Amino acid sequence: MLERAAQQIAVEDDDVARRVLLVEAAGEDAPDALDGGEFGGVLCHGVLMYLDDPAPMVDALCALAEPGGIVSIVAKNVEVIAARHAHEGDWAGALAAFDSDRQINGLGVDTRGDSVEKLSAMLTDRGVDPVAWHGVRLFTDGWAPDRPATDPEDLVLQVELTASQRDPYRRLSRLFHLLGRRR
Repeated sequence: MLERAAQQIAVEDDDVARRVLLVEAAGEDAPDALDGGEFGGVLCHGVLMYLDDPAPMVDALCALAEPGGIVSIVAKNVEVIAARHAHEGDWAGALAAFDSDRQINGLGVDTRGDSVEKLSAMLTDRGVDPVAWHGVRLFTDGWAPDRPATDPEDLVLQVELTASQRDPYRRLSRLFHLLGRRR
């Protein structure tokens, strides 16, 4: 992934390229790897689901945010783990998933879900105030590449955006995007 990022940076103009620093380190070790640096925006999208315990990563994310900085997390929604099984017609799997926070994802990897409330509390305990959250991939999750498009893509995106901001739709989304601001 770092090699691909380096290739992308190499084609940017110097003004952009000199503002990018690529560092190889475990996310939990990022504060040390970056010598205690703090940033205006810290993103962790699609990572927590692969960790058995999200706390060390959340510690690092919050430590990396400067006062007033944003922490942005996209995580798997534990409240709807059963939905994927049901959409695939795996009713035994759906029934078992109601009492689980784990799931084998589309890549065959064991993953874990989080709740908005739990991650919000973790942020708050670490000096980051949750400011907003949105659902991600409610209607388009599971779309096959060969599914025929009947409407323009911008209309599909508008429906997803609208659903991401409204209950009950956002609560039913496969993922959620949580934003917090460091005190």
